[in-house]
Amino acid sequence: MQAITRSIDSFYRFLDSDVYYSFRSSKITMVAAAFTVLSFLAAIFSPWIAPQNPFDPAALDLLDAFTPPVWEGGGNAKYLLGTDDQGRDMLSALLYGARISLVVGFGATIFALVLGVGLGLVAGYVGGMIDGFIMRVADIQISFPTILIALLINGIARGILPKEAHDEMALYVLIFAIGISSWVQFARTVRGSTMVEKNKEYVQAARVIGRRRGTIMIKHVLPNVMGPVLVIGTINLAIAILSESALSFLGVGSPPTEPSLGTLINVGFDFLFSGEWWIVIFPGIVLATLVLAVNLLGDWLRDALNPKLR
Repeated sequence: MQAITRSIDSFYRFLDSDVYYSFRSSKITMVAAAFTVLSFLAAIFSPWIAPQNPFDPAALDLLDAFTPPVWEGGGNAKYLLGTDDQGRDMLSALLYGARISLVVGFGATIFALVLGVGLGLVAGYVGGMIDGFIMRVADIQISFPTILIALLINGIARGILPKEAHDEMALYVLIFAIGISSWVQFARTVRGSTMVEKNKEYVQAARVIGRRRGTIMIKHVLPNVMGPVLVIGTINLAIAILSESALSFLGVGSPPTEPSLGTLINVGFDFLFSGEWWIVIFPGIVLATLVLAVNLLGDWLRDALNPKLR
């Protein structure tokens, strides 16, 4: 009962906060949030709301391939957005494809966040040779484009893993490749904030009473450096989705049997100039709109959490 009461009190405090007022005052942010939430719900519940399972070969009919959208001549009411070259319903493929892209984007962002925050916290608090080593590794990695690092890791993984396991491990390799190439921003930001926080009085008081170094870092310093991390995480989610789409477009991402938005764009690109425009246009619109909405939320969160702009 007390937990419920605390939750209700926290909710009402949030409604009275500057962050909620900033959100409510920006119509663009509200639209972006609504589209993002709708996209997430559609992706989560795609097995139940999609007219067809595009990953099931038994549900596909090659005779329905290249069916145009319902408003075009020759369209079929069964396929609102048409079909691709294999007879997949484009609406269903978009729902399932967005699900794959969001899973990879979220997984890569969480992996990069955990790795970057942990290394940045250690580097900023411990300092010395450990700080120098971690930051030099970060400097070396940041000098290479993210997509090249992801391609390199993906290629190494495909060379190590047996061929029959490529499709099964493709999503895990994608998450690791994109995440390991995105941790630097988290680490550098957390390191700078930790170097400021560790000299404050509450940290010195924790040292005086005998708290261990790990306890101080996790329970005292970490909660006070997470503000900028949330902003970076939101923006990094959009970058991770784009990176996954780019890798899939190049043919080294999600397997063709479980296409993401990037895979669908790759498939549709071959038919763009032959008249089947819907195969590439619809996945491109969904990808661009989703990334734009997440970026808008990240920009708003950055401004809302910046005390100088209040």
